[in-house]
Amino acid sequence: MRGEARDASLHGTWVRRMRREIETNGSGGRDSLVLPMTLLRSTVVLAFGGLVVGFWHLQIAQHEKYRQQAENNHQRTIALSAPRGVVVDRDGRPLVRNRYSLNISLVREQVEDLEASIGLLAEVAEVPSSALWSVVERHRRDPAYRPIVLIRDASLGQVAAFAAHKFELPGLFVQQLPTRYYPAGEVAAHLFGYVGEVSDAQLASAEFQDVRSGSVVGQSGIEQAYNQYLMGHDGARRVVVDSIGREIDTIGEVAPSEGRQLQLTLDYDLQQAAEDAFAVAGFNGAAVVLDPRSGEILALVSLPAYDPNAFALGIDQDTWNTLNQDTLRPLTNRALQGTYAPGSTFKIVMAVAALEEGIVTPDFRVSCRGGATFYGRFYACHTTHGSVDMREALERSCNTYFYTLGEMLEIDQIHKWATALGLGELSGLDLPHEVQGLMPSTAWKREARGEPWYPGETISVAIGQGAVSVTPISMAVMIATVANGGTRVTPHLLKAVYDGTEWIPVPRPVPQSEGALSPTTLGAVTDGLWYVVNRAGTGRRGRIEGRDVIGKTGTAQVISLQGRIAAGDTDRDLRDHGWFVFAAPAGAPEIAGVVFGEHAEHGYLAAPIAKHVMETYFAKQEGRPRPVLPLPARPQVLPPVVATNP
Repeated sequence: MRGEARDASLHGTWVRRMRREIETNGSGGRDSLVLPMTLLRSTVVLAFGGLVVGFWHLQIAQHEKYRQQAENNHQRTIALSAPRGVVVDRDGRPLVRNRYSLNISLVREQVEDLEASIGLLAEVAEVPSSALWSVVERHRRDPAYRPIVLIRDASLGQVAAFAAHKFELPGLFVQQLPTRYYPAGEVAAHLFGYVGEVSDAQLASAEFQDVRSGSVVGQSGIEQAYNQYLMGHDGARRVVVDSIGREIDTIGEVAPSEGRQLQLTLDYDLQQAAEDAFAVAGFNGAAVVLDPRSGEILALVSLPAYDPNAFALGIDQDTWNTLNQDTLRPLTNRALQGTYAPGSTFKIVMAVAALEEGIVTPDFRVSCRGGATFYGRFYACHTTHGSVDMREALERSCNTYFYTLGEMLEIDQIHKWATALGLGELSGLDLPHEVQGLMPSTAWKREARGEPWYPGETISVAIGQGAVSVTPISMAVMIATVANGGTRVTPHLLKAVYDGTEWIPVPRPVPQSEGALSPTTLGAVTDGLWYVVNRAGTGRRGRIEGRDVIGKTGTAQVISLQGRIAAGDTDRDLRDHGWFVFAAPAGAPEIAGVVFGEHAEHGYLAAPIAKHVMETYFAKQEGRPRPVLPLPARPQVLPPVVATNP
């Protein structure tokens, strides 16, 4: 009771105190209480209003957006790579095709502990974790949802080991992807080229604007030149995944479409014949064989070569470094990118220029006594020939005769006819990275060196030395132009494209020029080149019984004779190069070309390679067995012909 009385007394005291406070301060006390209550009510109203607006925005205005995001939380789109188009030769024989490889790939956004996953995969697949991390690092800028191939072309053992630990490796899965396959290995490697993952620089260009990062594209050769045809169109598969990224179901799929098939003008039998003959000869170099009537490339060789299969799966750094550091430069396409002095093969150009300019006639004679003096300097010939006319000078490759023509001709006249025949010009071949040779002129000397052209320089040019340099492809064009009478054809490789139902022939590129050599010029030069092969000339090793083969050998100095003597004769890299240009049959040529022997010293050593190619060509034309080399260099690796010409 006393407690209740005390509480009542305290309450009464508080009431009396409040009344006194109100009486003392008037209405100000009431105002001090009303204002905080008003602010509180306003805050509550605004907060609830904001919640209402937010709910409306999320659930009504942005409903579709967030519904799709919710769907994407358990759905994934997996790209399905399209196989590249098959490439066949002129007989329909498949030269480049595809095979399927198993790749172990990673989706980073589905991995909680990337370090642990990489470590476990490295352990079970028995690969260095550093190699896996390097792949991840290369793709660090890619979206986290995009798959990254960690192990390309995984073995069945690696796939089985991965499958045994699949539940411990969320975010990793096995993909089956089409992979480029070159069944002939190194044969025609520079012609076919190789593929590789598209680079950042390529992605930034207009040509690759529709290509996604990680796609495989052509990087050289036919693979690059006709990448747009060969690529095809990727498909996609939409799947449902669980919380750790495992596929549960497939929602839908768009199948990829294979790239278009290409037929080349290449004759694989001639290609293999040329490469086998190089192997037997024992030196590297290049060869270009074409049809002088149309410009169709029948064979294109560059040795040493590389195996393009090494690039198909993504070349490893060690192999790449080995190829780049090899002093023999296996990645260089010598047929298109090697520039060399033409040596005595250039005498064909000198003969054409002198005859077409009316400086001499075919019967013009020069007395060779082992050399002659021009502009106060003695220029040696390799022997004493006595009195020779133009046909005999070509046959015996008399330097003195062509020194004399060099004294009689202006350098710009030589330039005119050399470029008309294709030297010092780009050939127009449908392969990338062709290098242009050099045919000097007064204008070139003035622009390049700020000096006038001196007549004494023409003497060296007259026998294919000095400032002149050529590529093997341009030499093939030169001899084809002379052999066919003056039409400078455009060499090309693409013959037909398959549209899904039939082969559609590709129009032949127009000739670079359609001039005609005079009958006098054509007769004299053809006679001289026939003598080279069929009489006492240096090209006798290219002779074929019953075939009117014409040709010309050439030896191109790498350094001067004095420099070579000073260096000694033991350094192979200082030895001269050898050339042999050829065509057959004379008067109505069907096949023409060039063989270049790098450091082979003498052109006559290149002639047997050309002979073997020509014999193979004529045997095929007549349905006879192919000629067999004394030492077989390479087994047959391709299947028999499976299609016919378009």
